[in-house]
Amino acid sequence: MVYIELSKKKEGVIIFVAFKAMEDKIISCVRVPVIILMIWFSLFDGAVSEVYDVGDENGWNSEVDFASWSEKYNFTVGDVLEFKYSKGQHNAFEVTESAYRTCDTSSGVLAKYESGEDEVKLNESKKYWFVCNVSGHCLGGMRFGIDVKAGNITNNSEPIPSANSASISAYHRWSLGLYLFAFGIPLHLFS
Repeated sequence: MVYIELSKKKEGVIIFVAFKAMEDKIISCVRVPVIILMIWFSLFDGAVSEVYDVGDENGWNSEVDFASWSEKYNFTVGDVLEFKYSKGQHNAFEVTESAYRTCDTSSGVLAKYESGEDEVKLNESKKYWFVCNVSGHCLGGMRFGIDVKAGNITNNSEPIPSANSASISAYHRWSLGLYLFAFGIPLHLFS
């Protein structure tokens, strides 16, 4: 008998599996991990959030071209920005577009991050604007804006093939194979 319990936690989904083999019937140990993978892919359909170190290896400091840095990536809902800097020397403020453009944070501040190791989860599909509020830093270039897109966008138009389109098809074929294997359906019937 296989007992599977799904539990939603703040950090994600945790899957608990209890396995008990009966005396007269032994369940293959391979099927339990396959069932776990099947549930995982069903819940997330291959979607994975990314964690981005703002400024890459240079971190959040005045020597980085953040406009160029932010253009290198495609951000989606669920991704996380990590601002790493020396506490007290910098900070990170999420601001409105107006505050971003003028570097004036007397109004338009949406959130303040000042720990030196700040994590900002991108929860909405929208434009985000960030600045360092230490005197002169924003005007010196410590600011950037990003456009966060919704994940797994579907529309009625014909999809445009990409470099990853073959791997996406392979992913769906592979996950179908997991489903069939987990439930004991011979795979050669579908070849």
